[in-house]
Amino acid sequence: MTSTQTRRSFGGNPLKTRTHSRSSSSTTSMPIETPSDTSPSPSPSLEMPPRAQIVEMTDTLEKTEINGSKKPRRPLNGNKRKQSSPMMPSFMVSAPGKVIVFGEHAVVYGKSAIAASISLRSYLLVTALSKSKRTITLRFPDINLAHTWNIDDLPWDTFSQPGKKKYYYDLVTTLDPDLVATMKPHLANVSLDASEDVRKVHQASASAFLYLFLSLGSRSFPGSLYTLRSTIPIGGGLGSSASICVCLAASLLLQIRTLSGPHPDQPSEEARLQIERINRWAFVGEMCIHGNPSGVDNTVATQGKAVVYQRSDYAKPPKVTPLWNFPELPLLVVDTRQPKSTAVEVAKVATLKKAHPQITDSIINAIEKVAESAVELIEHEDFDSEELSSLESLGKLMTINHGLLVALGVSHPRLERIRELVDHEGIGWTKLTGAGGGGCAITLLKPDTPPEIMRRLGTTLQEEGYNQFETTLGCDGVGVLWPAVLKNGSEDDMGGEEIDQDKFLNADGIEGVEALVGVHGESGEDREAWKFWRVED
Repeated sequence: MTSTQTRRSFGGNPLKTRTHSRSSSSTTSMPIETPSDTSPSPSPSLEMPPRAQIVEMTDTLEKTEINGSKKPRRPLNGNKRKQSSPMMPSFMVSAPGKVIVFGEHAVVYGKSAIAASISLRSYLLVTALSKSKRTITLRFPDINLAHTWNIDDLPWDTFSQPGKKKYYYDLVTTLDPDLVATMKPHLANVSLDASEDVRKVHQASASAFLYLFLSLGSRSFPGSLYTLRSTIPIGGGLGSSASICVCLAASLLLQIRTLSGPHPDQPSEEARLQIERINRWAFVGEMCIHGNPSGVDNTVATQGKAVVYQRSDYAKPPKVTPLWNFPELPLLVVDTRQPKSTAVEVAKVATLKKAHPQITDSIINAIEKVAESAVELIEHEDFDSEELSSLESLGKLMTINHGLLVALGVSHPRLERIRELVDHEGIGWTKLTGAGGGGCAITLLKPDTPPEIMRRLGTTLQEEGYNQFETTLGCDGVGVLWPAVLKNGSEDDMGGEEIDQDKFLNADGIEGVEALVGVHGESGEDREAWKFWRVED
């Protein structure tokens, strides 16, 4: 199927995207077991800086300090070395965000929940430097993060000790405290001039990158620039950190040449293996940021589509079952911009359960039944994502789920206002997503909603201080653009436009990033240069 829709971002102009379907095959779905953990802790919310700040940052990137030193590092012999060519072409990696579609809060009590990818994505451009340059730089202009390390100064001896050294095929379920400790001096100078809250976010991001780099890389690793841009609201509960960790893990695994594909003829089981390899290391990055993540966000960001998540015994790993054939559906994501705390909302439900155990248990059980009904509906042979009747059946389940969450006391007036506005326009079915108490709401949109109604709703939401994103639910997972070349409307069939650092850094906001490098171009057409690992039932 093909459908065109408009994605709206932080007060910018609409950007058209196009969804696409996958053909089915007869392979068997295997549950993915993720490492044992608990719920993530909330992170400070950050707004994307205006373009002027990004441009200013770009102008000073050449002055980025090495390991916090004010003076650039020179070769020990004092002689200048001849510049050599990069070791590999620039390439890009992209991964989606995620939403919880069904089962919030019930999942805390061992019930099933459904999480699905959304087509708001992170993009990582990797540029190898000449052999004479012995530095790695992480740049994330959307949060004003830039830091450079000298490769030879990093604690390779500790990370390569017997019993400490990890390989690309290893399953890492916990962070090694000795390795974390030996990294700390190399994170101490990250964003020294930033506020405490911002610096906390920067250091968490840098720690994820550095832990993965030291685990997968080596002392002989080539100097490289890692430049991140994200179209996912940061701190909004949409899986932005997991999306970034997937990009980092996939890029490093590609650089050490331990991934095959992606390519159209790749066998399904081989694609599964590559996806799981990326997913395992993305989880390690998530541990650096959140401590004890659930493993759901990185799984969805890696494989795309959707998963059923359940953890009935906290002494054992959760069960994460992929829904490889989850359909692509039109979705409106609205950010309330209301600060929220997952811990506070979970505590609310626990208090209610203590005061009214039977009533609360009945609500939690009902939420589980809604999630189970949604899986049955989607997997039924008669479900058609282009038919209003099928979407209406799924939408009614979302409405029921939201009502049950309201009964648990985890909604918020700004969330209810979104539902009121959508219901008034009659364009879809709305529920809160995630912990509630603020954060985001999602709306399953009716097909062929008139553009004038969407514009009217968008104007109202903007006037009332909301951010909205028209996107796709159940999109592709991690993708690769190798080399980083796109045609971008060029008539030259044999060539294309190379995505260089300056163009990527200066892309103006969400629309600019998507127009320049996005999986979908400005016209909404799929860019064939982007390749994905795809697995189907």
